[in-house]
Amino acid sequence: MTTLITGGTVVNATGRGAADVLIDGETVVALLTPGSTLLGTDLARSVDTVIDATGKYVIPGGIDAHTHMEMPFGGTFASDTFETGTRAAAWGGTTTIVDFVVQYPDQNPVEQFALWQDKAAGNCAIDYGFHQILSDVQDSSLHAMDELIAEGVTSFKLFMAYKGVFLSDDGQILRAMQKASGNGAMIMMHAENGSVIDTLVQQHLARGETSPYYHGISRPWQAEEEATHRAIMLADLTGAPLYIVHVSAKQAAEQIALARDRGQNVFGETCPQYLYLSLEEQLGAPGFEGAKWVCSTPLRSRAEGHQHQMWNSLRTNDLQLVSTDHCPFCMKDQKEMGIGDFSRIPNGIGSVEHRMDLLYQGVVTGEISLERWVEICCTTPARMFGMYGRKGVLAPGADADVVIYDPAGHTSIGLNKTHHMAMDYSAWEGFEIDGHVDTVLSRGQVVVDGGAFHGRAGHGRYVKRGLSQYLI
Repeated sequence: MTTLITGGTVVNATGRGAADVLIDGETVVALLTPGSTLLGTDLARSVDTVIDATGKYVIPGGIDAHTHMEMPFGGTFASDTFETGTRAAAWGGTTTIVDFVVQYPDQNPVEQFALWQDKAAGNCAIDYGFHQILSDVQDSSLHAMDELIAEGVTSFKLFMAYKGVFLSDDGQILRAMQKASGNGAMIMMHAENGSVIDTLVQQHLARGETSPYYHGISRPWQAEEEATHRAIMLADLTGAPLYIVHVSAKQAAEQIALARDRGQNVFGETCPQYLYLSLEEQLGAPGFEGAKWVCSTPLRSRAEGHQHQMWNSLRTNDLQLVSTDHCPFCMKDQKEMGIGDFSRIPNGIGSVEHRMDLLYQGVVTGEISLERWVEICCTTPARMFGMYGRKGVLAPGADADVVIYDPAGHTSIGLNKTHHMAMDYSAWEGFEIDGHVDTVLSRGQVVVDGGAFHGRAGHGRYVKRGLSQYLI
């Protein structure tokens, strides 16, 4: 099957220009001058399919490098399966996800990886890879890191919060970082001071402060900044590369910027919720409504300027990319577990379908350039996590993961509008986007077009990742 995408403006992280994209099977084979001929024959007449992208942007498929499909958490599971979650991702122009294998204390990381492979295989509508969560660092965990790297899992997430569930102490973090400094793995860090948070939570509950608003108040920016600084110091001590997930506090972003200015291999991501949503407006909604937006790290105060600084940090490359931390829970029977006790509300927001649109709105409002949009949503995730060349770029030899985006289109987000995630509400209800995902190809196959889904469960393949291309 050969496909020619004509008339569009091809946008890569390095620039934009008029070009036709020629696809053979699952691969991009050429970017051509518009109207090119093949041995004197009109190329459009010699291919199987022509897609007209006149007036639209043609970009690499989005990569969401932080999702949690089917994740067990707080006595329940994330409501999106690998099937529903990857279908929703495709609707929004994301063609690859990197999900997290969960390992609880005393579980074998390699066995958990096999379990997550079984969950995903045959169910994903788009391509997928895995990071590995390490909840306790023992000799067996360190050995497993080498085994998993051989399987294409080259990044390992540790937690400085959630005592008794995921939290690793500083000595365990040190050992994992020492291992990573030798084998090239990327250490990912949930950076919040768990002991401080646990104490504040109990104090709020003892005072009868039980509403969702206090989820944010009990996880102050100081707890995020302190843990971010501590993780950076441990990485500096060991020489390990460090990637801070879901940065929400401007002070944490400043710690990352300082480390990078010193030449340290420290990277950071933020998420759409930290660009647009706030402690006052969402977590502080009347009654129990704020539970819809309970996530960790929490939404921050708009009055303190955190959202503005997240955009600034993306623009200056102090933060390198935007993922979603997609971990959806329904209000009914899930978020409602925390009525009367905010600490029991499952932590997570569903955004995998809306990331590309929400970030494009930042192009419209002048927060980032068109090329930077592609860079932080497509190219940098591919480079950061060992997929670039195959993913994250439109160039000969790359997978034909392509999004045709209409800047003259419009997208209304809401439960009964653009919403295909397995949730009974939308965290983005009422958001309006000055742009629209028109057509999505995954490895050369059209999966979204004309307002309809044309993909299938099982089309997605496991991506065996290499080491981060920022380190080698």
